[in-house]
Amino acid sequence: MNTHRIAHWLWRSRTLSARFARGVLLPLAGLHRVVMASRAALYRAGWLKVRRLPLPAVAVGNLSVGGAGKTPLAAWIANSLQSRGLTPGILLRGYGGDEPLVHQQLVPGAVVVADADRVAAAHRAADAGALVLVLDDAYQRLDVARDVNLAVVSAEHAGFVPWPLPAGPWREGWGALARADAVVVTRKRARAEEAAQLAARLADRHPTIPVAVAHLALTRLEGLVTGLRLPLAVLAGKRVVAAAGIADPASFAVQIRASRATVQLLAYQDHHTYGDADLALLVRSAGEADYVVVTEKDAVKLRHRWPANVREPLVAVLTVTWESNADAVTRLLARIP
Repeated sequence: MNTHRIAHWLWRSRTLSARFARGVLLPLAGLHRVVMASRAALYRAGWLKVRRLPLPAVAVGNLSVGGAGKTPLAAWIANSLQSRGLTPGILLRGYGGDEPLVHQQLVPGAVVVADADRVAAAHRAADAGALVLVLDDAYQRLDVARDVNLAVVSAEHAGFVPWPLPAGPWREGWGALARADAVVVTRKRARAEEAAQLAARLADRHPTIPVAVAHLALTRLEGLVTGLRLPLAVLAGKRVVAAAGIADPASFAVQIRASRATVQLLAYQDHHTYGDADLALLVRSAGEADYVVVTEKDAVKLRHRWPANVREPLVAVLTVTWESNADAVTRLLARIP
């Protein structure tokens, strides 16, 4: 059982064993909540210093750990700013060597800097020609100022238990949304109605904060090596091996199955490093299944290692499709000079 499956069982299961495990972890969860709430209070009171960045900045992050869609949303924001002639600098926390490669793929022309010190990263991005900053996974980074603060909430995570880490998946409670300029509810496998209901509940709780809904939808396939574009319809009725080293591989499998494919999921840890044995398994799968399909996050690690004499996997391209209140997000981005 890998870490993702353990976490999913711990945070979602209603079995007696899962409840017992959460009960054991509740003291640590309570401590986590106290630490995070105290930290936020100290920043609000000015006891902890907030550092300015050299450029206008948009911060994107989620309240729960992993899989909420902050990376595709950050890429969408960076592309939106770039379309206005502003070279974006995308700042990452420096964890997971695939993330810089993914952003370079999703936002050609952006300055991508991975560094745990966001201020140092911001200066490096400015020196490299960036005119605006997009801070990926930075909602809890209260030590740096930002001009626009976007909180991402996954509709898939709404069914998790409401406890903080480690008894639950929550970095902060719902009250932390009060410091957001806007909330974006994302969905992958959740139904549109579920996402809309969650958005309505959050809007009722924070009536002064706009709440938008975005569907992180698979829109097409591309050859891993050739870049050849294919419609998702080519998977209908086919045997597909789906490989995903992401925070929520199950959602990826559900999205592929929606194309009426028969799917075998190879689920790996988030930021998985593909070893020789993993690559050999995928090569063997390419010969046995009709298609091997991988995520964009995994593609950047496999592209330059794929054997030339083996049929290439297909990369499932994820697109941010707005379902409600996109104008609120666009208006916030228009604040950026």
